[in-house]
Amino acid sequence: MSGEIYDQAGRPKPQEVRLKKSEKALLVSFKDGHSFRFPAELLRVESPSAEVQGHGASQKQTVSGRRHVGIMGLEPVGNYAIRITFDDLHDTGLFSWAYLYELGLNQEGVWKIYLDNLARAGLSRDP
Repeated sequence: MSGEIYDQAGRPKPQEVRLKKSEKALLVSFKDGHSFRFPAELLRVESPSAEVQGHGASQKQTVSGRRHVGIMGLEPVGNYAIRITFDDLHDTGLFSWAYLYELGLNQEGVWKIYLDNLARAGLSRDP
């Protein structure tokens, strides 16, 4: 593994991060060649914040009503993460590069679980 492509833990480093405000999406390319397009809604409902994730797997919250959420801004946090400020003013989750990489790889399955959880709870993506 190249030290330029991977961090000390062997995880791919980001190459480019591009906010597409009008598309309500975040594009992240990694130095290993993987690129992911994240809808703002997915990032918001899967935020790594305690508000969403709780303090354990059994405490994860199903966040509803975020179909139209957008991203207002990004802030780098050291060399390992970004803070995303959503237009519903949520900004407490730190999205590590490792978290974004794993979310990108598993995006389809994560989205399906989210939709299933919404349906099971009788909730909607609409506000």
